[in-house]
Amino acid sequence: MKVDFKKLDRAFNPKCVAIVGDKGENNFMWSRSNSNFKGKLYSVQIDPKEIEGIKAMGVENCASLLDVPEPVDLVIVAVPRAVTPKIFDDCIRKDVAAAHFFTAGFSESNSEEGIKLERLLVEKAETASFHLIGPNCMGVFNPGIGLGLGSAWTEAYSGHVGLISQSGMHAVTFNREAHLQGLDINKAVSFGNGTVLDSSDYLEYFGQDPAIKAIGMYIEGVRDGKRLLTVLREVSARKPVVIWKGGRTAEGERASASHTRTLAVSRTIWEYAVRQGGAIRATKMEELIDILKALSYLPEVPGAGVGITGGSGGQSVVTADVFTEAGLEVPALTGKSYDELATFFDMIGGAYQNPVDTANTNSRQMKRIMEILVGDENIDNMVLIMNARSSDTMKDHINSVIDISRGTSKPVMVILSWSFSPDGVKLAGEIIQGFQSGGVPVFISPERGAFALRKALDYYSMKRGLNSG
Repeated sequence: MKVDFKKLDRAFNPKCVAIVGDKGENNFMWSRSNSNFKGKLYSVQIDPKEIEGIKAMGVENCASLLDVPEPVDLVIVAVPRAVTPKIFDDCIRKDVAAAHFFTAGFSESNSEEGIKLERLLVEKAETASFHLIGPNCMGVFNPGIGLGLGSAWTEAYSGHVGLISQSGMHAVTFNREAHLQGLDINKAVSFGNGTVLDSSDYLEYFGQDPAIKAIGMYIEGVRDGKRLLTVLREVSARKPVVIWKGGRTAEGERASASHTRTLAVSRTIWEYAVRQGGAIRATKMEELIDILKALSYLPEVPGAGVGITGGSGGQSVVTADVFTEAGLEVPALTGKSYDELATFFDMIGGAYQNPVDTANTNSRQMKRIMEILVGDENIDNMVLIMNARSSDTMKDHINSVIDISRGTSKPVMVILSWSFSPDGVKLAGEIIQGFQSGGVPVFISPERGAFALRKALDYYSMKRGLNSG
């Protein structure tokens, strides 16, 4: 089926949403997660007891989708499996732009009835050129307009990342975890079985969306590998695409077959396709977040040389090891830099090789040290080690790092050490937000920062190679 991107745009930016079958036993999940939706929200429910709870939330209820008194852009379907064909027919008659089927129990159940019903929905969709999202999925998410992902997430924000996930739980988890680390979604989709609209359709749509600067994907299988590779090449030429493949092992492949029932791809073929498509490979949630963060915030990474400062002796040693083991370099500085450092660096217990060990006591000179490192011709990237602490001078310190970052074309990043406690998490979040609001990415361990920088270097090296070719 040929995708109508105008209809898909209506689904991701709806003015009117109808929820069919929301229930109290699920705490009215869909009504609650869309409670801050900036458009018009309707419910479709015929059970009097459920209607009472829906109206208590201020949502207008209709007995049928056809009774909704205005055009509907997106329908969220949460009815029992056997009822889905009737709701589908109503969606077509109502000329809905797209429908997200949260309802599960189709081909992924491997049951005769589930497979038969899914085939029926596909036939109806293809005949009517109808845009079916799912089934067995959490649907679309646009936090800027309050369009929820079934996670009861009601905070309004809008970032520049697009997320395409076959798994609903991974989509919800990514949203929460990335948001805590200052990386926000612009739009996301959990597409489950992908019976009509598959990953390549969403990738093509996100590739055309100017508000999305980088795209993350979680995929277990594909229905049309050739088309995905073609679209991947086209999109990755314009913006970064990071792909986390589920089902890389035989055991994972078996699990994915019962999860979304899509065609599995061998690890070797998949990794080759990712490389040929110009995408970047991730193997877990943390990697997906960190790579997207690096590519979203850092300027083009010019080389492997890393200048490190800000930590105590032990922190500096470990950070140097980790960045070197990631395939980066922590080179000696030029003689000019050492001469300049020698004019003021006389701290007991500190050292100014590379890393420049400040033992957390030379904060007054930190800006000067960073300026020397950034200006050194052996240094391509600047890494500041920092401990999360509450301080009246913290804002000034953050602003000075942001000023240095804005004054150079070299990437500047922060490694933040923090205590895992409610107060520590809150403080770390505030510091991360402070840095990243000024364009300086923060990573919560040396390992994650080194991995992300290495992946960003690989990405830009690949881009430079393609452009020179």
